[in-house]
Amino acid sequence: MNRSAVHLESTLESAIVRSMAKNGLVSREAPFGYGRIPAEDRGYIERRANKYDARLRLDTELVIQFLQTTQAKEWEKLEQVHGEQREERFLKRLADELDRRGAIDVLRGTVKDHGCTFRLAYFAPASGLNPEHAKLYSHNILSVMRQVAFSEKTEETLDLVLFLNGIPVATAELKHHLTGQNVQDAMKQYRRRDPGEPLFAFLRVPAHFALDNDLVYVTTKLNGKATEFLPFNKGVDDGAGNPANPEGFKSAYLWEDIWTRDVWLDVLGHFINTEKRRDVETGKIVERQVFPRYHQLDAVRRLVADARQNGAGQRYLIQHSAGSGKSNTIAWLVHRLAELHDARDERVFDTVIVVTDRRVLDRQLRATIKGFERVAGVVVGVTQGSQELRQALESGKQIIVTTIQKFPYIASEIGELTQKRFAIVIDEAHSGQSGETQRALSAVLNVKSLEEAEAEDEVDASLEDEILETLRRTGMAKNASYFAFTATPKARTLEMFGIRDADGRFQPFSLYTMRQAIEEGFILDVLANYTTFKVYFNLRKKIEEDPKYDRKQAIGLMLRYADLEEHGILRKAQFMARHFCECVRSQIGGKAKAMVVTRSRLHAVRYKQAFDQVLQEEKLGIKALVAFSGTVRDPETGLEYTEPGMNGFPESQTAAEFELPENRFLIVAEKFQTGFDQPLLHTMYVDKTLTGLNAVQTLSRLNRTHPEKDGCFVLDFANEAEAIQEAFEPYYRATILSEGTDPNRLYDLEREILDFELFDEQEVTQFCSVLYDKGKTAERKLAELHSLLDPVRERYLGESEERRSEFKRHVEHFVRLYAFVSQIISFSDVGLEKLYQYCRLLRGKLPLTRQSRPAELLQQIQLDAYRVVKRGVHHLSLSGEEELRPPEDSGSSSPPESEEEFLSALVREINAAFGTDFDEGDRVMLAEVERRVLSDEGLRNAVLSNRKEAVRLLFAPVFDRALTELIDDNLDLYKKIVENERLQSDLKQALFESVYKKLVRYGSEEPS
Repeated sequence: MNRSAVHLESTLESAIVRSMAKNGLVSREAPFGYGRIPAEDRGYIERRANKYDARLRLDTELVIQFLQTTQAKEWEKLEQVHGEQREERFLKRLADELDRRGAIDVLRGTVKDHGCTFRLAYFAPASGLNPEHAKLYSHNILSVMRQVAFSEKTEETLDLVLFLNGIPVATAELKHHLTGQNVQDAMKQYRRRDPGEPLFAFLRVPAHFALDNDLVYVTTKLNGKATEFLPFNKGVDDGAGNPANPEGFKSAYLWEDIWTRDVWLDVLGHFINTEKRRDVETGKIVERQVFPRYHQLDAVRRLVADARQNGAGQRYLIQHSAGSGKSNTIAWLVHRLAELHDARDERVFDTVIVVTDRRVLDRQLRATIKGFERVAGVVVGVTQGSQELRQALESGKQIIVTTIQKFPYIASEIGELTQKRFAIVIDEAHSGQSGETQRALSAVLNVKSLEEAEAEDEVDASLEDEILETLRRTGMAKNASYFAFTATPKARTLEMFGIRDADGRFQPFSLYTMRQAIEEGFILDVLANYTTFKVYFNLRKKIEEDPKYDRKQAIGLMLRYADLEEHGILRKAQFMARHFCECVRSQIGGKAKAMVVTRSRLHAVRYKQAFDQVLQEEKLGIKALVAFSGTVRDPETGLEYTEPGMNGFPESQTAAEFELPENRFLIVAEKFQTGFDQPLLHTMYVDKTLTGLNAVQTLSRLNRTHPEKDGCFVLDFANEAEAIQEAFEPYYRATILSEGTDPNRLYDLEREILDFELFDEQEVTQFCSVLYDKGKTAERKLAELHSLLDPVRERYLGESEERRSEFKRHVEHFVRLYAFVSQIISFSDVGLEKLYQYCRLLRGKLPLTRQSRPAELLQQIQLDAYRVVKRGVHHLSLSGEEELRPPEDSGSSSPPESEEEFLSALVREINAAFGTDFDEGDRVMLAEVERRVLSDEGLRNAVLSNRKEAVRLLFAPVFDRALTELIDDNLDLYKKIVENERLQSDLKQALFESVYKKLVRYGSEEPS
């Protein structure tokens, strides 16, 4: 490093040290009279680096000074044991304890030596009722060293080391942008350090900071190249980073706030914890030290300060995204509230009650909170009846963890205990297994129709609704404060718990957005690979009569019939299974899983049956589980189904069973769409209309990170991209742009298709030479193409049923996957393109048998065709500036009058919206027409300088010219369009709107 770079870094070091010591001594030696300096005047002492003992990893002089000042009698007692070797032996004992137990455990506990017990730090007392403790707290010595030679083996140095009473509690490496280096270089420097150095042993020093003049990162464990640093930044514009600092460095908050005496002692005393958890994949117990992220520390500090000042009776909304570390934030907050005293040294809350909405999370959160307690018995879990809860409340248990089922009782009970004050912490104020609680209290549902099944499952008995309804009935208890945690608050939640600003808007007390969580790498962007598909189908009337039906009811019933008929569920299950095996199964080190979101419990039952059939027939070696509440009766068979009955194990084990390697699909109806964290969940297949908050919650099941997970994927059969964009706007501030899948999977399919030996590459080449021959008329070309495909059809019919089925599946999968890949990425392979064109037309020659399931009106129609067609990957741009609107009462209104239509007209209407009048080849040619129109330079330039209606006039001749060029390529399509004036007019209008939007979006550049 050159001299100027060293100078800039030393200047930054000096600025930090001056700030840390500004209220205390700046001398390089700590006088032994330090304990007599008033506490309010004490900052950090800057110590010379040669005071560091690399062998013991201590500033030994300050250790002794602290003990002599605070525990003089015990120190004298130890002299009677060790004599003149007292200091040497105790320091060795302390070093050994620090190496064995870690700094935090030693600082919060004691060190014993030959019957003598010593405290190595005193943390702030909860109240002023113990003046002696307050005096001892004031004797803590905070110090800092620069350029510390930390090793006995090398001459390497650390830029900064922070000490508490002579014990190292943090290290820091600094970089300055003007040297050409930044925080990334500081992290690289740590990763190059030898993790075998005693000072870098796990737990020996609680935190290692990497920082530059803009950003701060921290780690609790140095592990060579595998060292993981977490951001410790404030966030800016609801994203990652730090805001501008008019007074200096953006990162100055670290030493001007976090490292200041009282705050840093609070962090060391209360916010760093060691936890042990079982690794799901290895089964081993993994220990890690938890250091708070900035937003966690900030939220807890501000909540505690506000509660101390304002007492009980307040409401707080903490909007922290998934990936925020919510359980730890709640645990830290709960323990601080439990011991909180006000300015009069009175307890602010007698009891803190934590309410969760799911029993599994209740156990997890209770374990986290108990893991942070220092005195046994402080945390109790109420899992039994109301009597147990009443006893806990009346006896003044400090911390109670319970579930939403008991919230109505809690709300009424605390209102009667007026002499006591409560803090109620609500975990996930919005969610719950939607509808699950209500249905669990209901009788078994006897579904009479699919429409009723879907309507029943639209009931949303969310935790938020239950809490708000309970509070509406009981009112907000004046002797309780409510702390509501949520990632995605509804309007009513904001109004109930939020802060009202000067403009009358309600805002959360603390905010950590999706955008910041994504940018900081704690969750994945679920919209980064978002692909919509559309289902096309034709119905046909199969009776001579033409009865009349109510239009609205009939259309709804026919749409549901098509969706639940064999080719609705089965074909989509086949598509999902094959897509999963080709594109998803190998993700996350071959451990990837998928979720199928269905629109009702009956849909989930049918999907489970279809998946079982497909996975068994294709021998894929994987299984599908299903999750739904209660009992479902299939109206066609009369059979009843339950989740345990279909899965083969109790409902309580579904989440755990899904972790097993062979269980790759989880088919859900409401359950597991909120609050379910499974890092191996990579892909979601959505076959349900998602709106608003439900869309955000459901899709967010994919956002959990995993060391081998580099993204997630959504395939949506039911929603428009614009609707999903609108749903995310209030909660997410980011621009979403991503595409991509591995095209090499197509080559595997190509080989498998050719291995059937029903045709060879030469036949494909001959077919394509005819297809692309512009010298032939459309009629002649079509005849020759059929003659080339007929022999393959005859060979196909000569195969066994199993071989025919397998071959057709491969062909259809190849066609879909190629169409998918070729539109998502820039991809060019002449051989694959030829095979695609060949298979695209060949599959129409391969026969397919169908069965219908008639019932009343459904007896009179039949599903004539069904296709799933990719609409594209959508590049959604979210501003995050949308505000939630308050809920409006719809009031009462009379039902619409019945509008009857003949069955034939209803069938035509359905087919007009979803039909296959245009076959796959026609759709490709129409896409080519659009491409030619988009490439017209005159039209592109007109968009830049003309009104829309003027552009429409210029569009007409361009469209007509592109349409005329169809004659050579697809005469039948050309005739179909020009001979139907209405069709031609509608097509021209639709194409103009599509082209105009694209040209406006891309400006003068031709969109790809």
